[in-house]
Amino acid sequence: MGYQDIYAGWKADPEAFWMKAAEAIDWVKPPSKALFDENAPIYEWFSDGLVNTCWNAVDRHVEAGRGDQIAIYHDSPITNATKGITFSELKTRVGTLAGALRARGVEKGDRVIIYMPMIPQAIEAMLACARLGAIHSVVFGGFAANELAVRIDDAQPKAIIAASAGLEPGRVVHYKPLLDQAIELASHKPEFCVIFQREEEVAKLIEGRDFNWYGFQYGIKPVDCVPVEGNHPAYILYTSGTTGQPKGVVRPTAGHLVALAWSMENIYKIGPGDRFWAASDVGWVVGHSYICYGPLIAGAQTVVFEGKPIGTPHAGVFWRTIQNNRIKSFFTAPTAIRAIRREDPDGEYIRRYKLHDLQALFLAGERADPETIAWAQKHLGVPVIDHWWQTETGWAIAANPIGIEELPVKLGSPTVPMPGYDVQVLDEGGNPVPAGTLGAIAIKLPLPPGTLATLWNAEDRYRKSYLSHFPGYYETGDAGYLDEDGYLYIMARTDDVINVAGHRLSTGAMEEVLARHPDVAECAVIGISDQLKGQSPLGFLCLKKGSTTPPEQVLRDVVRMVRDDIGPVAAFKLAVIVDRLPKTRSGKILRATMAKIADGEDYKMPATIEDPAVLDEIAAHLKQVTLA
Repeated sequence: MGYQDIYAGWKADPEAFWMKAAEAIDWVKPPSKALFDENAPIYEWFSDGLVNTCWNAVDRHVEAGRGDQIAIYHDSPITNATKGITFSELKTRVGTLAGALRARGVEKGDRVIIYMPMIPQAIEAMLACARLGAIHSVVFGGFAANELAVRIDDAQPKAIIAASAGLEPGRVVHYKPLLDQAIELASHKPEFCVIFQREEEVAKLIEGRDFNWYGFQYGIKPVDCVPVEGNHPAYILYTSGTTGQPKGVVRPTAGHLVALAWSMENIYKIGPGDRFWAASDVGWVVGHSYICYGPLIAGAQTVVFEGKPIGTPHAGVFWRTIQNNRIKSFFTAPTAIRAIRREDPDGEYIRRYKLHDLQALFLAGERADPETIAWAQKHLGVPVIDHWWQTETGWAIAANPIGIEELPVKLGSPTVPMPGYDVQVLDEGGNPVPAGTLGAIAIKLPLPPGTLATLWNAEDRYRKSYLSHFPGYYETGDAGYLDEDGYLYIMARTDDVINVAGHRLSTGAMEEVLARHPDVAECAVIGISDQLKGQSPLGFLCLKKGSTTPPEQVLRDVVRMVRDDIGPVAAFKLAVIVDRLPKTRSGKILRATMAKIADGEDYKMPATIEDPAVLDEIAAHLKQVTLA
């Protein structure tokens, strides 16, 4: 069956579709039905089933005789360390850590915060919590103390598992002092902390509260998996909120298992024994779904990579890792590919490595501009598949499901909605708009399994943030359109749709044009205040390494290109060349913050910013531009 048949089958009978998908999971007690809609618009999936995530990710593969296969491969080009961990070893490690946590009083329903870098112990900590039915909340390592404190107060963890330090190129990030400061700032105090001491930095432990990772587990016998109800939260993952208070996305256990199992096979074409790599961080949703849980549920090998796309040591480290691990499907953010392209515009590094096993490159996390996709297609010679999803959804809303069939790629589109997602494009009044018309992207309720059920201790905020604007729909916060073939195009966050003299214009469409310039490696467009027109677009350009075109010429070129492609209506007259763009640590460009700087407004330093110094650089560049 092809995609159309499968999608139509889901639409005709969603209950049968998801009950069939649930057969990929080992249940302690199978659910009586898939959807529980008694409390609509708050929906639940497989609620009365009993199941355990850790069993499905680890133990069952050992039981199936595949205990000697590699489950986790750790690769740190920063420390030059590599290590493979088999499913059998992982079962013992996770069982022992879970036993040690239980001996200290951690039980089903207790929260545990995990604050760790990209090391296997982070995955082990997540799985140990899942084994006990404890609810983990992974906080991105290196988050400032205040941000960690806010999350401690919201989740109220019984314990915190952390590492002494994280490693970045050329520097050590001191996790333990940040943790100590966060606990001091927080009103809620954890009962104890477990600290994995790294060789590069041994942290000072506080007697009575802090335990060394190995000492904590000494003499402990591994414990078995605890069955939990289908609607029991697997984890809380905080995503930035507009008010400054982060939103704790709650991921229910059973739906999470079923959705990830379905996605690994059908979207990524990965099964038992295959090798999969998502180059992200465990602190983000990609790390949860596709570094930790998804590949392991599928019985595949996952890679835990501690490095960067460039600089550890060079722009070929991704391709080296793919070669050495014989990776079948690779998943990263467009910003990583753009960084590599900027350093290696001719793809010389790609040619140095044998990538015979690679079947596809998947991109997500932000909009993948057509130029980046075309560059990767040209040099890698495999399908480059953009797909679109959110922290809230936990897996792809729209994708090219190569495990079902490989659909034609349309540059600029993450292809088509996946089963479970009835995607519609609405106008301000909540009415569907014709094909090709820009509008707000919304998903008809119920959302499928694996998506958020609510926000932690904030159901009213969940309703207000996602469900109230368009009744009967989940509001994605993204703007775009569907074409006549049903392909979806994500053009901008709804906040990034700018209004120029009454015309609603997508900043993403302008960025597409700018990115086509042969000297432009990366770009961003924001809307700035304009007394006459309401808003005007302003472009930021980063040039490719080795570019010889005079900057003034590049600026003239891009203004002309936007005028030619989008028309005078875009009123695109201003652009500035910068060394780099401000980004979050997950690679998202901070357009809203840039707009506030351009408009001279006060702004709050984004908690997730990779390097705060870049904002001053942007402000300095803007002073050289005559803003309207």
